[in-house]
Amino acid sequence: MKPLTVVGILLCVACQALIVVGQLFLKHAVTSPGHAAPPKRGTSIRDFAVGIGCMTLWFFLWLGLLSKWDISKLFPFEGLNPALMAIAAWLVLKEKLPVSAWLGLVLVCAGIVIVSTS
Repeated sequence: MKPLTVVGILLCVACQALIVVGQLFLKHAVTSPGHAAPPKRGTSIRDFAVGIGCMTLWFFLWLGLLSKWDISKLFPFEGLNPALMAIAAWLVLKEKLPVSAWLGLVLVCAGIVIVSTS
């Protein structure tokens, strides 16, 4: 297999972004702002469909990446998923992240860089 290229790295990041966006839409589909009442039916169905669509795109993009590059080079990017999800939850869902979580995110990202460049 060929070494991971800049295009491959960008596709890996896009792949992880798709799954994070899919998770955010699914979360929005099953909860309402403030969690006081169930979400509206039309909004829920749309958000659910977008979430499933993003996750489907993630799946097929991931299969394409697996067919072109070694899994040992691709799999460290799976570690971006929790980091991106935590940042997205902080930005989009307004969830609170303690300092220890931010430190953990930095360490996870550093580990991904070390493993994927070795």
